[in-house]
Amino acid sequence: MNDPLFNPWKLGSLSLKNRILMPAMHLNMAEDYQVSDKLCAFYAARAAGGAGLIGVGYASIDLLSAHAGHIGAHDDCYIPGLTRLAETIHRGGAKAFVQLNHAGRYNHSMLTEGVQPVAPSAVPSRLTGETPRELAEKEIEELISAFAAAAQRVTKAGFDAIEILAGTGYIISSFLSPLTNKRQDRWGGTLENRMRFGLEVIRAIKQATDLPLLVRINGNDFMSGGIGRETLQQFALELEKSGVDGLSINVGWHEAQMPQIVTKVPRGAFAYLARNIRQQVSIPVIAGHRINDPQAARKLIAQNWCDAVAMGRALIADPELPNKAAAGKEQQLVHCVACGQGCFDALFKFQHVECLCNPRAGHEDEVLETTQESKKVLVVGGGAAGMSAALAAANAGHRVTLCEKSTRLGGQLDLAGAPPGRQEFRILARDLANQLGAAGIETRLGTTVDAALLQNMQPDQVILATGGRPQTPPIPGSDLPHVIQAWDLLQQKAHAGQQVVVIGGGAVGIESALMLAEEATLPAETLKFLLVHRAEDPEELYRLATSGSRQVAIVEMLGKLGRNFGKTTRWTMLQDLERYGIASRTGVKVTRITPEGVMLETEQEAGEKVKELLPADTVVLAIGTRAENPLQNCCEELGIEFRTIGDARKPAMVFDAVHQGHKAGKEVA
Repeated sequence: MNDPLFNPWKLGSLSLKNRILMPAMHLNMAEDYQVSDKLCAFYAARAAGGAGLIGVGYASIDLLSAHAGHIGAHDDCYIPGLTRLAETIHRGGAKAFVQLNHAGRYNHSMLTEGVQPVAPSAVPSRLTGETPRELAEKEIEELISAFAAAAQRVTKAGFDAIEILAGTGYIISSFLSPLTNKRQDRWGGTLENRMRFGLEVIRAIKQATDLPLLVRINGNDFMSGGIGRETLQQFALELEKSGVDGLSINVGWHEAQMPQIVTKVPRGAFAYLARNIRQQVSIPVIAGHRINDPQAARKLIAQNWCDAVAMGRALIADPELPNKAAAGKEQQLVHCVACGQGCFDALFKFQHVECLCNPRAGHEDEVLETTQESKKVLVVGGGAAGMSAALAAANAGHRVTLCEKSTRLGGQLDLAGAPPGRQEFRILARDLANQLGAAGIETRLGTTVDAALLQNMQPDQVILATGGRPQTPPIPGSDLPHVIQAWDLLQQKAHAGQQVVVIGGGAVGIESALMLAEEATLPAETLKFLLVHRAEDPEELYRLATSGSRQVAIVEMLGKLGRNFGKTTRWTMLQDLERYGIASRTGVKVTRITPEGVMLETEQEAGEKVKELLPADTVVLAIGTRAENPLQNCCEELGIEFRTIGDARKPAMVFDAVHQGHKAGKEVA
């Protein structure tokens, strides 16, 4: 059967074995701009995993274009490291390109030794909170030359192609946008002038090297008063005229108030932007963003929405995705859940990229040792931590049995995947379960581990991953019949009325509130039906999609909601609370729950305490998790070596559970 994903194609003169491209992503693995062992090991795994074309970077063109965690291409001293990186990718069987970029107003002076960032105009950046310095015309010419010089270094290093990042709010797109380009010289004003910088960069690179040239542009910047689809399509046409060999379609600026990378973004949601541009140009067009599954990718290619797909975080989560898809083993894939916890959130903390789904990501340079003495290992608990531990122990050569007292694997992944737009977490539970089967791990569902079972099995080591239980607060009235736990709500073991108060403004509380609000609105299928038939004005359809009959409020004792969300997810969740009309009260204390609702106490600045009743026919408790570890004493009494991981050790995030499990499994000795 002909598979669109694995049909060869060409990018300019470059022949490629399949249509899976790994786009360039900042990993923060370079060391003072130099290519590191960690960086090479990371890309070696993706090349061996079967991707046809792998992008690295972005790489710097001068000292204000990036910071020391980026790959350097602004000086000849970085050519040996670049050469090593290109050779690493080639050994794995993939072709390689380097993305060149200048951050412009998105750089931060604390990352450039206090030097003020530069841009076409002195327009403040909401991303950094800084105002850049406006470039002089001579400096603009120097930047164009710097792009060309960096391209020459990449060519000398042996890469197969070059990509220019001309979107996302970085310097080329900030020249293009009237929001950030207020110049009145030949570099600003008219669209022709605003396109000039980007096109001059392309022409200079074409003169400096014969390598195929790819340009990554936005299909829409999603900035009010910004560039927009139509202008970007014109820019795409001009890029083609300038000799560009292909276009990779990105979406949005970093400042855009549009969710782009989080779990709730549907798979392939922005591929229509690639289709729009593909209908305008004759060169190959690559679609990206939230394409984490081969079936979704091949559908886009088969329907001529694009010529190839960019799968970035999908290949962080599972480097073997292309090989598995080619071999018909897609049931063994581990799909990216788009949580942002290990990738984007790590960068905000100035850490290197990791992954919730793949604890090996970012640690490929660490040797996984195979045991010389196979141990009998019992893992108790089939949640994220337990499954991760079982897989790591089995991969190290141990004989592993996993026992789960319920009739399904997944644990709290099932809860995390219950709210609308969070289904990827349930898919992760399925993926990890499939990994257990592929690894030959004995899995016993509906099995409660007790002293008798431990004595019968005689394991050499036990890994306790028994998870946690929701906390019940010491609030008078918590035992009333209209009070339910968020966990029961998410598992559909309990149902809410029309006036709901959620106690607890952490992740579980916010997700519960959003689920309650959304399930009372117009369903997606009905919305599309009414839209296609023009039954209602689009504004009325928007109202019906965001406003339901249920009233939902969140109360939180601390002064901030969503503290345990990562930075990349939190703002979208808070945005949704406002969009769905969910009231929120922070800095308040719940003193009691009554049949009529929730009694609140707020302390005023003068020390006066104000009390009020917040009416509710249902109260949802979402105040946290307590560890559940009933077997520790039993293991101690029987003298069985054990370790405790995940929520059974200390309630935390899914990311922590997966990584703790992996560490415990690989350290079995």
